[in-house]
Amino acid sequence: MSDTNPQTPEKQPTPKPKHKLKTALWLSVIAGFIGAPLIALAVYVFTIYPTLPDAASLKDVTYQVPLKIVTEDGQLISEIGTKKRIPLDYTEIPERMTQAIISSEDESFFEHGGVDYKGLARAVFELVTTGSKKSGGSTITMQVARNFFLTKEKTYLRKFNEIILAYKIENEISKQEILALYLNKIFLGYRSYGVAAAAQTYYGKSINDLSLDEYAMIAGLPKAPSAYNPIANPERAKLRRNYVLRRMFEQGFITEQEMLDAQAVEVHAKLMGARIDIEAGYVAEMARSFAIENFGEDALKQGLTIVTTINSRLQNQANQAVRNGLQEYERRHGYRGPIQHLSPAEMADEEQVLEILNGIPKYGQLQTAAVTRFSKTDTQLMMLDGQTVTLPFEDMQWAAPYIEVNKKGAEPKRPQDVLKVGDVVYLQKLNGQWQLAQDPLTEAGLISVNPKDGQIFALVGGFDFFRSKFNRVVQARRQPGSNFKPFLYAAAFDKGLTPATTINDAPVVFHDRALEDVWRPENYSGRFYGPTRLRKALAYSRNLVSIRLLQRIGINYTVNYVQRFGLPVEEMNKHRDLSLSLGSAQFTPWEIVQAYATFANTGYRISPYLIQEVRDFNGDVIYRASPKTACEVQCMEGDPNSAPRVISPQTAYITTSLMQDVIKYGSGRKANVLKREDIAGKTGTTNDQKDAWFSGFNPYVATTVWVGFDTPSTLGRSEVGGRAALPIWIDYMRLALADYPNAPFARPDGLVNVPINPDTGEAVPADTPNAFFEVFREDNAPEIPDITATKMHQITEELFE
Repeated sequence: MSDTNPQTPEKQPTPKPKHKLKTALWLSVIAGFIGAPLIALAVYVFTIYPTLPDAASLKDVTYQVPLKIVTEDGQLISEIGTKKRIPLDYTEIPERMTQAIISSEDESFFEHGGVDYKGLARAVFELVTTGSKKSGGSTITMQVARNFFLTKEKTYLRKFNEIILAYKIENEISKQEILALYLNKIFLGYRSYGVAAAAQTYYGKSINDLSLDEYAMIAGLPKAPSAYNPIANPERAKLRRNYVLRRMFEQGFITEQEMLDAQAVEVHAKLMGARIDIEAGYVAEMARSFAIENFGEDALKQGLTIVTTINSRLQNQANQAVRNGLQEYERRHGYRGPIQHLSPAEMADEEQVLEILNGIPKYGQLQTAAVTRFSKTDTQLMMLDGQTVTLPFEDMQWAAPYIEVNKKGAEPKRPQDVLKVGDVVYLQKLNGQWQLAQDPLTEAGLISVNPKDGQIFALVGGFDFFRSKFNRVVQARRQPGSNFKPFLYAAAFDKGLTPATTINDAPVVFHDRALEDVWRPENYSGRFYGPTRLRKALAYSRNLVSIRLLQRIGINYTVNYVQRFGLPVEEMNKHRDLSLSLGSAQFTPWEIVQAYATFANTGYRISPYLIQEVRDFNGDVIYRASPKTACEVQCMEGDPNSAPRVISPQTAYITTSLMQDVIKYGSGRKANVLKREDIAGKTGTTNDQKDAWFSGFNPYVATTVWVGFDTPSTLGRSEVGGRAALPIWIDYMRLALADYPNAPFARPDGLVNVPINPDTGEAVPADTPNAFFEVFREDNAPEIPDITATKMHQITEELFE
């Protein structure tokens, strides 16, 4: 028996719980993967999500829309703003446009709920595998979220916000509303936002008038407006357009033949301005200033529409009248030569010639052309569009060389005396034919108003707004010369003088400390005519009569009286001397036409106004003019809507009758060509012919025209108001008066006609040979003698035989 014990096994070390550690590690990783996003999500939900905008606010979205300025009849004058946009409702957007956009930007737009996960996955895969993103992952809804609510910074948080907002948007508004928001908001190059603005910018058309290739071109722009711009990069734009057309075919929106036909069209986009219907740059600037003054700087982007009082037909006529009148002045004073001269080498390269023509500023509807060759009596020129025009020599015979304002060179005998091959010149379209012209050195202003309430029918502040933005109608203070005299005469009539009053037209020397030491005024003709009735003195614009008339009624009385017409008294106070009678004070055409309107409306002072109403983006009227009106029937004293009466109807009628004679036989007789019985007016010319005026009216239209140099200088010895300004007035008023009856001015009560001696102005019996019937107020009409002076002499002789 063995007394040995069985072997006791050794104690094994405690095994390390590797599997538990691994489990813990995996659990930590899993927790990290799950917990971190959960924590991040919790942070997002409680901190960032509440700050995201309310998608429902898109229902009330407003756009930065330009200020629109239109005529009273709805013609577009201008659009002013940093962004071009023409917002449309979904129903106003052509189906072809929406099809093109969906095909190029988001083909499953009407199926997804705001996010296209396949598209996102594809974009992520491309980014991971190639390092660049070739296809977009953003839906149209996501782009709306980004464009309206988010910045353009490229971060994961912004992308996540974009996705969340896309869902919110889809839940709040319809697909159609989303698409309309997108199509109105997207930037498409050249300050154009939205497809309607792009249609105007690239094609000069309404969005409804585009062709299939044009819709596809615009639909290709959102991806990269610069890279695919059809003007800057026509080849790349064509590739992008053709891709859009292919996608439209693949989506079933167009047939294969339609795709092929549209792809074959060459790129023809051109940078177009706003569709301006009426040229009225000075009016547009006045309207812009009104908008800012009354609605603040934001007025230029709130989509306001300013409806002016301008009549589109009359504005067009006023533009043309001013430009034709200034060209006529140029023709009277000679040709200053070509704009530039091209060498034979330059003339040999037609493209270079056209490029040079295109680079020359063109103002006042003038066009540029280059002389290419001569025939016996004609000159051929190439215009900017490549067209060849022929100028007959008889249309160039005016073009004697300009030497100075009062001197021209020899009259040309043949075209080569005026032009040379290679000369670049301006042409003007006149009566349907191109005529040699030049950029005028003179300027002009025209303003036409309704004398009943001050509505401005037309306003031209210069030859061309883009040549000079200085508005001569409201900014140029110039001496009106004899245009001032009707106000002086009205003052005299209200002080007891009559049209039959005679004042001596004779030489006079004044020693006036307020003027020069010695002042020797004279008539324009340099002649003196002796005792002259006031009617005849105004018709022929006799200066010495006006001076003595002012001396007779008094300067203080005259200044106080004339300010009734709206002429600023502070300006007249600067000229409280006898020169005031000759129009030495300075006024604007705006102030002058306002004053003349008082005669036209029988004695009321109206205020010219340009803005008829202002509408907001929704078309609601937020401002409407309320002009005071000259009362015609059932007038009540103190009526707040009535313009103030400032002179009696009798004084207005008598003074108007004198101004009718200015046209019948006086300094404005050229206006007889209009063959109207209802027009009256007055010429105006200042010393050395530095300013030429004509102001005239009938009961329905009052118009003032001024012509001169911006820096006062003589227009030339013969350039008086009746020659330089009156033809512009006639040209405009021919149309302005066309719709009104040709009837004499209505005569008020309280007037009588009395026969007078045309030489002495004294009353005579009606049967007196050569007697002239003059109009008087009843209260100061002269008594008619029972017998004539001749008859009295005969009787006396018989008594003493």
